[in-house]
Amino acid sequence: MKKNILIVVGTRPNFVKITQFKKVAQKYSDLDVRIVHTGQHYDEKMSAIFLKQFNIEVDYFLGITSTSANSLIGEIILQLEKVITEFSPDILLCVGDVNSTLAAAICANKLGVKLGHIESGLRSLDRQMPEEINRILTDEISDICFVTEKSGLKNLEKIGKKGHQIAFVGNTMIDTLVAFNKEIEASTILEEIAQEKHQYILVTMHRPRNVDTKKALLKIIDLFKNTTQKHHVVFSIHPRTKNSFINFNLNQSLNEINNLTIIDPQNYFAFQKLIKYSFCVITDSGGIQEETTFLQIPCITLRENTERPSTIEQGTNELMSFDTDKISATIQSISEGTFKKGTIPEFWDGNATDRILQKTIEFLA
Repeated sequence: MKKNILIVVGTRPNFVKITQFKKVAQKYSDLDVRIVHTGQHYDEKMSAIFLKQFNIEVDYFLGITSTSANSLIGEIILQLEKVITEFSPDILLCVGDVNSTLAAAICANKLGVKLGHIESGLRSLDRQMPEEINRILTDEISDICFVTEKSGLKNLEKIGKKGHQIAFVGNTMIDTLVAFNKEIEASTILEEIAQEKHQYILVTMHRPRNVDTKKALLKIIDLFKNTTQKHHVVFSIHPRTKNSFINFNLNQSLNEINNLTIIDPQNYFAFQKLIKYSFCVITDSGGIQEETTFLQIPCITLRENTERPSTIEQGTNELMSFDTDKISATIQSISEGTFKKGTIPEFWDGNATDRILQKTIEFLA
């Protein structure tokens, strides 16, 4: 008997985690996999171009326009209920830790639909982060939890999840990196911004703590002035960060820094090529910690915590506070070849999507 699987995503980072589901599902004659895009992220640079690159066929677009978290979650629940009523899924799979994730989880729970959480069990242990609350609540009501790394197993066991509710499957973001390797290599981004392989430091910064105050922005400027004395820096500037520099009248100070190339957000293929051929990456992102670990690129993550400890314990990621001297010392250790050598975590092999669908079929049997 055919099983209906409904996958709900809403933001650019989570599109990257579902690119292979319909392709892999074709191996199973008894699966009908459909994708819902809530519309939480929807613009040409930050969303639509990703869907086009990945050839992701969205079956339902909710077109949510709310900006506040509460109204967005409420709208998604109301609109998603209509889709669930129409499609009658045997299970709903929600992805990641954004507001669309929590909204989908609540909607499935209230309608009595089985719920699976992809990227389950991750914890930063920082409840100041909205994403942490989304992770905790979604995991609590999930029927089956799909885990990317071993820390997730321990975290889920702590909240009472039983063995049959937990599936260690690996990381679907890596599936996308593997599947689109040729397209990434074909990108001409390095030529477009006149950069040589492994001769630049790639930087991204978007978290409120790092970009929402004048003090934080001055720290970024100080870091760039220091770092660009020895290395070229490519700064992929997030719209939030760009607006902050403009609002605090610091845009000119940023643009005057020598040896600094500022670029707008890139499509997936271009950005992954930038990561792959960087000297190192400085970021406050979550997913980039995983991508650099898989690509074996040194990564400096400017956060107080991370929900992805495997990238530190096994991978090439180093977590630290935003301190220019510490960052400079770490960059120096990379230059001298004394920075740690990472390994790739278990099941980060390009087959996580297949494992999720196999486990889902077993769960629904």
